[in-house]
Amino acid sequence: RSAVEAPNGHSRPLDIVPSTEEKMTERGQWGNKLEFILSVAGEIIGLGNVWRFPYLCYKNGGGAFFIPYLIFLFACGIPVFFLETALGQYTSEGGITSWRKICPLFEGVGYATQVIVGLLNVYYIIVLAWAIFFLSHSFTWDLPWASCNNTWNTDSCMEFQKGNSSIGQHVNATSPVIEFWERRVLRISSGIDHIGSLNWDLVVCLVIAWVICYFCIWKGVKSTGKVVYFTATFPYAMLVILLIRGVTLPGASRGIHFYLYPDLGRLSDPQVWMDAGTQIFFSYAICLGCLTALGSYNKYNNNCYRDCLSLCFLNSGTSFIAGFAIFSILGFMSYEQNIPISEVAESGPGLAFIAYPRAVSMMPFSPLWACFFFIMIVFLGLDSQFVCVESLVTATVDMYPATFRRKNRRELFILAVSVVSFLMGLIMLTEGGMYIFQLFDYYAASGMCLLFVAVFETVCIAWIYGADRFYDNIEDMIGYRPSPVIKYCWLFFTPATCFVGLTCILKRHLFFFCTGLFKEEQPLVAIVEITF
Repeated sequence: RSAVEAPNGHSRPLDIVPSTEEKMTERGQWGNKLEFILSVAGEIIGLGNVWRFPYLCYKNGGGAFFIPYLIFLFACGIPVFFLETALGQYTSEGGITSWRKICPLFEGVGYATQVIVGLLNVYYIIVLAWAIFFLSHSFTWDLPWASCNNTWNTDSCMEFQKGNSSIGQHVNATSPVIEFWERRVLRISSGIDHIGSLNWDLVVCLVIAWVICYFCIWKGVKSTGKVVYFTATFPYAMLVILLIRGVTLPGASRGIHFYLYPDLGRLSDPQVWMDAGTQIFFSYAICLGCLTALGSYNKYNNNCYRDCLSLCFLNSGTSFIAGFAIFSILGFMSYEQNIPISEVAESGPGLAFIAYPRAVSMMPFSPLWACFFFIMIVFLGLDSQFVCVESLVTATVDMYPATFRRKNRRELFILAVSVVSFLMGLIMLTEGGMYIFQLFDYYAASGMCLLFVAVFETVCIAWIYGADRFYDNIEDMIGYRPSPVIKYCWLFFTPATCFVGLTCILKRHLFFFCTGLFKEEQPLVAIVEITF
């Protein structure tokens, strides 16, 4: 405050507005509801829907797997999904300061989510680098993973012949797609103890992935809200094309049968229930702070309850439909090679970069279908990646608004996050990088971490802040109280289910550690990472 002379000759105080406040930019909001819907859809509908859910159905009893899956969906998935989105919309804050506002004692929950999402930002984009590499090699009439006459192939490489499972008849024979994946793409070493040199082809692909990711979010919701119109919808077009192509192939019914045929006896296996629970947490991107960040850009009176229910059913429906697209083509490959479906069904990177490319190479116009598939993989991963980066950026900017909400500060911070994450990810592009990637994938954003966070989130809202009090806040936003079932899930079912799941996982790790199996399968670096 300073004094200036008034007309009557007396001095009067004058409030001086700090220059930092004058330069602070607005936080921003979604331009419309559709931008929010597409952004969340792009985040939750990702690679797990295509390469993990269908395989889990096949592995865990086919149609019977839907029983534990739906139980976890309604007991944990939808309640926590809605909790995080409503929390962000009510507080208009990111993944850390939202918890500070609602219950300062549990601010650590927000920090936990950002640690997880920070590690996720480092390794998830590696999949995009692999997909971009495959895509760049798909624009040729002869796919490089379809033959054994390349410089990286070995003498044991054996090409597929229709109606003859010749590879399976030779113990030491390898398929060209496996050699392309291991010797050309990964250039994989013998183990994690041999890191080796960088694969510069993949480094270029990773740079491309990070540049695209940066420009998708560099202007915040203004740019993200426009980008998702394409990135969130285009994968659906690719999925529909691949689905139509898949179900019209010979042998498709064989794959679909194995995908859906119910084996109720598998429900007695605890691992089936653990797989269902972890799939819900992975697929719905809960306990990562992403939903809180996206919800924070909503208008205060947006009906987030209806949006969440619609998005949850869209996500699970997409996973179900993707299973038909994937297993119809795996059934075709089983039919063509005259081998059991169990020998071609894989999960994770093995499905996307070995099984599916091998199946595509058997089709007429194989380069076209390869391009369609890897474009879909790139866009599915891209949406999830840039929303996770946005979650970390939003949480940090909301903690220090005076520092980052100034001209070009936010853009520079996103650039810094991208560069640091890129540099940290380079170790996964070495000859031993695949082993590092597997450690991150298994431990960094694992079911154990997510279940741990979910317990504290629901306890904080339902028991510390108060479930009825939070329902009052939601009613103030949307005009009515949601179904009481969700409240009772927050109070009892969700924390209890997560706690039981967490206990089972810890007992499993303890068993492996005490029996020595853990030490045989995982090196010392794994123990260090678990401790971290």
